[in-house]
Amino acid sequence: MKTAFEYNVCLPFVKCSGRLTRGEANDDTEGTLLSRVALFAQQHSTTRMPAQALRGSPPLYVRTGTIRRASSCPSSWRKTNYWPHAQRNVRGAKVNTIITPAGGYFTNEEIEQALEKHKPVLFFLTHGESSSGVAHPIDGIGDLCLKHNCLFLVDSVASLGGSPLYMDKQGIDILYTGSQKALNSPPGTAPISFSERACNKMFNRKTKPVSYLLDMSWLANYWGCDGKPTRAYHHTGPVSGFFSLRESLAILAEMGLENSWRRHKEVAEHLHKGLEDLGLKLFVQDKNVRLPTVTTIVVPSGYDWKEIVAYVMKHHQIEISGGLGPSAGMVLRVGLMGCNSTKANADMVLAALGDALKCCHKSKV
Repeated sequence: MKTAFEYNVCLPFVKCSGRLTRGEANDDTEGTLLSRVALFAQQHSTTRMPAQALRGSPPLYVRTGTIRRASSCPSSWRKTNYWPHAQRNVRGAKVNTIITPAGGYFTNEEIEQALEKHKPVLFFLTHGESSSGVAHPIDGIGDLCLKHNCLFLVDSVASLGGSPLYMDKQGIDILYTGSQKALNSPPGTAPISFSERACNKMFNRKTKPVSYLLDMSWLANYWGCDGKPTRAYHHTGPVSGFFSLRESLAILAEMGLENSWRRHKEVAEHLHKGLEDLGLKLFVQDKNVRLPTVTTIVVPSGYDWKEIVAYVMKHHQIEISGGLGPSAGMVLRVGLMGCNSTKANADMVLAALGDALKCCHKSKV
């Protein structure tokens, strides 16, 4: 039986570069203060690169997806598809939503209408919507948020490093990601960065944070992001995870961000063509907004998607996934990101799906 790190591709397992596993096994597992300070300083400069962030605070690192999404601001306003829906119940927040069908996206005109109607403190958008396979357009939204005096928060978990994103140029105030997707590091760390506007909002808040774990002022001091000469202890960080994340960022820097974007795009297009050659349909109809890291495929008529997923795992040791939220039961999802984003891996997925279509039961009804 193969281990999780030896599976070929796809969700949720992460096949990491050998450099990452060596980095994670660094001897300094106790995480002494000096080693952490040095590592923090290196990551501050390196993590700006995939986000194209030049101003604002250096990135912080929090521990889990749930915490990073809830930590940003005292009140928020969110929208569309699975991930925003999953994060609606933030303590103390009044949440308004606008809805588009799974696989769709909003125009800037629709977004401005909603901003005028609801007057939110914060606007939340998922850039790489992995439940539906959409890379939501970002250009112009930051300007709209500035015009309407609200902060712009972007979830880039499934896109950072694999799809073009410019934190400063696109006016993003708060940007977070996860280590385990296109950055191709094991899960457990979540970089998050704040613009000067967002920092001013957080550091001048009138109410206390909902949790010690979400106290961004304290975390900023812990990470050395507040300009103060001394630091206060907050928690013991996952040092092995930091070492592996540093190595994944180094790999991305050596490749070049534009080269990484290009490779993900070319591999995704190769996969898309192969899927259409198999007679399968892509869920996202607009080619310009297809997420290059996660491809969604319409479940072929007459087939049970669960049977296809189980067959591909059993006979090809490749894990693909079904839909989430609004896309549940409608799609198959294939993740090709980081070092797994290669045409060879795409070909293995295509061969596995072709085999499944031949061998899985197809209803005649």
